[in-house]
Amino acid sequence: MSAAPVAMMGFGAVRHTRLRPARNAFAYPTYFLMLPMRSLGLHGAGELARNRAAAISFHDKDHGDGRADAMQWIDDLLKSEGIDDAKGEAWLHCYPRVFGYSFKPVSFWYCHREDGSLRAVVVEVNNTFGERHVYLLDHAKYGHEMKATKVFHVSPFCNVEGQYRFRFMTTAKNARTVARIDYDDANGALINTSVSGDLQALNSQAIRKALLSYGAMTLGVIARIHWQALKLFLKRVPFFSKPKPPAVLVTR
Repeated sequence: MSAAPVAMMGFGAVRHTRLRPARNAFAYPTYFLMLPMRSLGLHGAGELARNRAAAISFHDKDHGDGRADAMQWIDDLLKSEGIDDAKGEAWLHCYPRVFGYSFKPVSFWYCHREDGSLRAVVVEVNNTFGERHVYLLDHAKYGHEMKATKVFHVSPFCNVEGQYRFRFMTTAKNARTVARIDYDDANGALINTSVSGDLQALNSQAIRKALLSYGAMTLGVIARIHWQALKLFLKRVPFFSKPKPPAVLVTR
C-alpha cells in the first residue's frame, strides 16, 4: 500500500512582464504551499499549522466560500458543474498565512481522478478590493494550454476583456511545479506571468528556510502590487475604473 501524499512547500520565483504600452517586468523570490487536501482531511496536516495561529499556517476559510472545510467546498463546486470523476487527490497550490496575514492573488486546485490523472483545475483569483472569482478549467491536462474568458477585475491597468491562457507543468514525483498565466486583450498578448518552484516536504526545516529567506512574504506581496501599480501610473499606462464583479462565482 502506497504512503499517503504529504504537504509540501515550494521555493522559487514569480515573474511578470507587461508588454505594452510601456514595458514593465519584474521577478521576485517566493515560497508557497502545495497541499494534498483530500489526504490532509484523512491523515492530518503533519507539521503544517492548519486553522490555528503560527508563524506559517493554512486556514481553510481563506478559500472558496469561507467554510471550515475547503475540500468539501471544492467537491461541491465540481459536483455543481457536472464533474463527478475528480475523486482522487486535490493538490492546492497557494500562499500561506505568515504571522496571521495573507493575501492570495491566485491559488490553483489541481483535481485528479482516482487513477491519478488530472481532471480539472480550479483557479481562485482575489483582487485587492476583497472580491473573489473562480475560473474552472475542465478536462485539464498538464503541459497543454487552456483558455478562459476574462470576466473579473484584477488590475486597474487592464480592462475586463480578452482571455487568459493557462499552462501547468510538473515533473516526476512532484519535484518542481510551474504555473503560467498569460493574458491577451483585444489587441493581442499583453501580460506574461508565471510562478514556479522546487518542492520539498513541509517540515520544520522548510518552515525555518521560508522564514529566514523571506519572512514577510505575504506582506511583501501586497506591497509589491502597489509598488508596481505606482510604476505603471508614472509610465502613463491607461487606467480603468473597477466594474461590478460577475453575478456568478464560477466562469467555466
